[in-house]
Amino acid sequence: MPDLPDRRLNAYRPDLAEERLRGIVEAANYLSGSLGVISVPVVQMRARPELECGTDTELLLGETVHVFDSAGGWAWVKSDFDGYVGYVPDYAVSPVVHRRTHIVTAPRTFLYSGPDLKFPTVQALSMGSRIAVVDERETRGTRYFLLEGGQAVIANHCSELGKPPFGDYVSVAARFLETPYLWGGRSGFGIDCSGLVQLSMMMTGTTAPRDTDMQAKGLGTAIARDELRRGDLVFWKGHVAIMLDERTLLHANGHTMNVALEGLEDAIARIGWLYDQPTGYRRP
Repeated sequence: MPDLPDRRLNAYRPDLAEERLRGIVEAANYLSGSLGVISVPVVQMRARPELECGTDTELLLGETVHVFDSAGGWAWVKSDFDGYVGYVPDYAVSPVVHRRTHIVTAPRTFLYSGPDLKFPTVQALSMGSRIAVVDERETRGTRYFLLEGGQAVIANHCSELGKPPFGDYVSVAARFLETPYLWGGRSGFGIDCSGLVQLSMMMTGTTAPRDTDMQAKGLGTAIARDELRRGDLVFWKGHVAIMLDERTLLHANGHTMNVALEGLEDAIARIGWLYDQPTGYRRP
């Protein structure tokens, strides 16, 4: 029997599968799914429609998905950004009404009830969130973008969609220093090792796979350890770190439980007793 497609990147169940898998997997029905958009700041995606199930990844405000099923309070979706498949609470997905115009570029920012920093905050948003700006206003020297409904966000915390806001993904990753480590996290509120790589690269216009094993196989080209330089990646089984320079790496890790700097040799020695030596090195 041939191996089944990776369930993380392919939507299929006995009763239902995405149309492109027709003839590859058996299912009672096939469909292309309907377009939806994430309408909450951050939502956790799970492999099963159960709160007890661990988090695989997260989706951010304004990211689009294709919805294959909605039942029992859960939506079965596939991310249009990285193709990840899983379940999210159905309240987190809405029909696409407004075209997103801007992306949040600050690690974290606030959505205010109106264009004034003294107004109450409505939500906190992560870098990578996509918003639909309908107007702008200046209040006491601070420029705000206005959203449908009158909510406001600091204008210089955002950038227009269509052009990558940053050129160096390592500098983006460094902006997350001391952000809490969160398994499956992919936002400025909590992030894991591969999420840090993916989100930072996304802000420079590069689409990276979501999980460490995917990145180790398909992101960039393999290099030797003595070739390591700024921006290269070091992989262990289940972990990835970004080289800040030839001797220092930057990673979200479960040792310090945050995004931290660590000497390459120190990290190899510390991690080695539990996860053995690095499994490879790659240049994106």
